[in-house]
Amino acid sequence: MSRLGVLIPAYNAGQTLAGVLARMPAAPERIVVVNDGSRDDTSALAHRLAADEPRLRVIDLERNLGYGGAVKRGLCALLEAGVEVAACVHADGQYAPEELPAMQAALEERGLDILQGSRLASGTALSGGMPLYKYVAGRALTALENRVLGLEMTDYHSGYLLFSRRALEQIDYARLSDSFDFDLEMIAAARALGLSVGERPIPTHYGDEVSHLNPLTYGLRVLGVMLRFVSGRYRRLGAC
Repeated sequence: MSRLGVLIPAYNAGQTLAGVLARMPAAPERIVVVNDGSRDDTSALAHRLAADEPRLRVIDLERNLGYGGAVKRGLCALLEAGVEVAACVHADGQYAPEELPAMQAALEERGLDILQGSRLASGTALSGGMPLYKYVAGRALTALENRVLGLEMTDYHSGYLLFSRRALEQIDYARLSDSFDFDLEMIAAARALGLSVGERPIPTHYGDEVSHLNPLTYGLRVLGVMLRFVSGRYRRLGAC
């Protein structure tokens, strides 16, 4: 298997971060927690955990850059560490770290550049606690996204993503969004540049985590990504 690195964007995740790291399998060679200007004890907790975990590095951002901004910093750190596959796992525990070995195996066996974990393909979205309004809105947006991007995905709005090193070297991701539409922009850019994208079913878990995503704003951002894809913007986002 290729060298795997994991980034964990963390904003006010003091209640959940330790649990996510405790569930992390042995597969990742490097784990990067990006503390996105948290106002709770996320930073102190992450540094305490890093003292006992040699794989773990903590990056503290002085101010909140947003989800996409934090992910970018983590991806850069993983590239510098020499990983060949980079995975994004959220700090709230919604996405199971235990799935990482199977996710990496699927990415490599299928020769993909981006693999997204799908809560809908697993059939566990509603039983796993996904709010009905998110389920319905997600299905509607996904139909549009498939039509525009020419794919047959079921869940573009999952944040469980794995990237090949080739994808990170060919996509100029530093120019993409600092908000929650960063993930979708990565997929759009990959499609525009001829890279391969696929998905794999993952279990769904919605607990007591606090979402920082505004559904209305996010929906408008998704529409913006679709318009930029149609206009050809993402074809101009190859790395220099």
